[in-house]
Amino acid sequence: KVARVMADALEATLFRPDEATVEVLSEFDLLGFGSGIYYSRHHKTLLNLVSRLPVVENKKAFVFSTAGVSDRLVEKNLTKNHEALRNKLADKGFNVIGEFSCSGFNTWGYFRLLGGRNNGRPNGEDLKRAWDFAASMKLKAQR
Repeated sequence: KVARVMADALEATLFRPDEATVEVLSEFDLLGFGSGIYYSRHHKTLLNLVSRLPVVENKKAFVFSTAGVSDRLVEKNLTKNHEALRNKLADKGFNVIGEFSCSGFNTWGYFRLLGGRNNGRPNGEDLKRAWDFAASMKLKAQR
């Protein structure tokens, strides 16, 4: 949901990590990289995609995620949860110009037995924040 809203705000193309190729990604000036958070990091398919990218110059990127924890913990853990992806992007020469995270629906482990945690998340407010964030990334990238 968050990725779709951000793509709409940016009037951009949305790719899954297994669909994105180095050639296609090289055509864009601004790239957003995001997924759910799994064990305090982005999904391994996204991290693997970034590992395959060549070193770039003057490419701007932003990082986003959803996490199956409370809003308070999303904010508290944002830096830690994004660290692996942010570092991989920096190693590839990307300038990470922003980061976004919000709560997401969680059915991992015993939460599945309880019907999940954060039902309905990301919600309308989260998606509005995601839209606004993406729009700000578009403006920041143009500077």
